[in-house]
Amino acid sequence: MDQEMDVSSSRRQLSVDALAIGVSGLGFGVVYGLAAREAGFSPIEAMAMSVLVFAGAAQFAAVGYVAAGLAWPGVILLTALLNARHLLYSAALAPWLNGVPRIRRALMAHLLTDEAFALSIAHFERIGRTDQRGYWIAAFLSDFIPWNLATLAGVTIGAQIPDPARFGLDVVFPAAMIGLAVSLVTGRRAFVAALAGGILGVLVSLTAGPGVGVIVGGLGGPLLGLAVPRSASDQAPVLAKPDGAP
Repeated sequence: MDQEMDVSSSRRQLSVDALAIGVSGLGFGVVYGLAAREAGFSPIEAMAMSVLVFAGAAQFAAVGYVAAGLAWPGVILLTALLNARHLLYSAALAPWLNGVPRIRRALMAHLLTDEAFALSIAHFERIGRTDQRGYWIAAFLSDFIPWNLATLAGVTIGAQIPDPARFGLDVVFPAAMIGLAVSLVTGRRAFVAALAGGILGVLVSLTAGPGVGVIVGGLGGPLLGLAVPRSASDQAPVLAKPDGAP
């Protein structure tokens, strides 16, 4: 019973955090919808990309590439490199979702974003085990629903909405993600991985571009973190139950 109460309490915190992240990201969804319209996308095409592709930063990049006249093979390759960090997210989530049916994991993968990853991992660590319902809460409330509603607003009435940067929304969203990242640093390994990944990412981004910086920082940080001896706070996850019971 105590464990179930802990799960319920963590889900409430998860819901509040997810809604806060979702609200902070609404401005970016509106900007994407507006950018897609200016690039020649119809409302249906812009919405289809948000539902079927569902990859915020990669969608921005793809719209820019299309507007610049880049061929589709180039668009696919460059956006794939930009989203390569999701391979690392998936690897980090794999032990937690080991017992989840493959079809369900495929749907989870489609909804995987920076926000869903950070929120769900933090939730799993708080309760000490997997909670599939918690993952859906994180994915839908933090990103999928807000992003698609904002896309619709941007592609239909976006021209009437002022630039979100004028209100500081360009700072709110990254700041919220930094806060989530800090909350995940609970052990010596995580601290080294976060610090090393951040330093590598910044240095490489300044010399080789942000896309390469994300990949180098995302790979180098965790590898250096794994080289650090495990401490008591570096807990191993409890694997998911096959039935996904809450």
